[in-house]
Amino acid sequence: MSRLESRNPATGLPIGDVPVTPVDAIAGIVRDARAAQAPWARTTPEERARIIIEAASGLADRADELGTLLTKEMGKPLREGIGEVQACSDVRETVAEISDAIRPVRREGNNVRSTIHYDPLGVCAAITPWNFPMMMPHWHVIPALMAGNAVVLKPSEETPLIAQAYVDTLNERLPKDLLNVVHGDEAQGRALVAADVDLITFTGSREAGKHILAAASAGLKRVILELGGKDPLIVLEGADIPAAAAFAARNAFRNAGQVCVSTERIYVNERVMEPFLDAMLRETQALLIGDGLSEATQIGPMINHGQRDHVMRQISDATEAGAGVLCGGQVKDDHWIAPTILTGVTHAMDIAREETFGPVACILPVANDDETIRLANDTPFGLGAVVFGEEAHAHRVARSLTAGMIGVNRGLGGAPNTPWVGAGESGYGFHHSTEGHRQFCQVRVISEPG
Repeated sequence: MSRLESRNPATGLPIGDVPVTPVDAIAGIVRDARAAQAPWARTTPEERARIIIEAASGLADRADELGTLLTKEMGKPLREGIGEVQACSDVRETVAEISDAIRPVRREGNNVRSTIHYDPLGVCAAITPWNFPMMMPHWHVIPALMAGNAVVLKPSEETPLIAQAYVDTLNERLPKDLLNVVHGDEAQGRALVAADVDLITFTGSREAGKHILAAASAGLKRVILELGGKDPLIVLEGADIPAAAAFAARNAFRNAGQVCVSTERIYVNERVMEPFLDAMLRETQALLIGDGLSEATQIGPMINHGQRDHVMRQISDATEAGAGVLCGGQVKDDHWIAPTILTGVTHAMDIAREETFGPVACILPVANDDETIRLANDTPFGLGAVVFGEEAHAHRVARSLTAGMIGVNRGLGGAPNTPWVGAGESGYGFHHSTEGHRQFCQVRVISEPG
């Protein structure tokens, strides 16, 4: 059996491997998952919650160990790697939210009494990316299990070790074959989509999401897709410039810009452009890049040379077309790209339209709200957006943006039980919230005389 080798992106050295799942074995794995799902579906949400909480608590016991593995495999700073594991370890609030979402609902009227039930779908295929290699599987796995489904997880081939460790930890408490993992590349992903699954959840590129949606249509399988982004930040006249600049640097460059809601385009009112540029440059130049295992590191390496080269091509094409490099713009020690601020960017450039997924922020001056809104919406993507400005003014602009999630004078994270949702080609369905959790269910309505 062939092996899938994982390498540390900061050093290029191998850190471990897992067996590649033979494509012809995937149908059998799905059959085993379906057999395990039947008794799991008969348990109550309360019993599922108890088991899942116990299973996830094992992550807390191994947070330092697993966080170190995550950093070695993906590259992000160690405190963020450990924090990601810790965030996945306490699921009590999440399972309580899901339990409420899938509780039967009664409706009465016109001499009819109806009960809406939220039943398990069956087997969920979860295909997840490498940038948050535990958190992203977690977003798929926990709602699916709580809804009474079995899960077959296909993690990114870039981060198989931490995904396997996540599954192994949960499986210390979960029923056998309820949660499975498939390792490999696109071949295994295609085979899993084609297998006898009932729901496909995917977080990743827009192009891959379109292929999955097309393949799933043959069997009318349920699909949840969180796809790419090209998130704008808008800085209005009257904005808190230091706060906006601090947010811009943090959100453009964290995780080396390898975040679906990373700030990639910044539209700044021309009357506050100079102080904003000065403040953002100071914030950016203070960031320290290096190996994620170093305590001082704030920005880790790119995941691989292919992603590094994609980002550098976009920078090169933009500068050849007239963009200026305020800072960064070069590769450091082979594995890193220095946090980069580009000025003079126009929407004729690829870097203003297509996802970068790297540590680059493009800054464009705008004269008024109409121009700001037009340019911010000039993209097929629509995941997130942020507006900094006087509150009422910022809110008016926010209501004109086509993104699914918009922060006003803050990032995108919403209040409890709010959805994580994209618009346009960034989303198809969504995660979290009552509505999101119910996507993991088959809705059935039983009506009787009232």
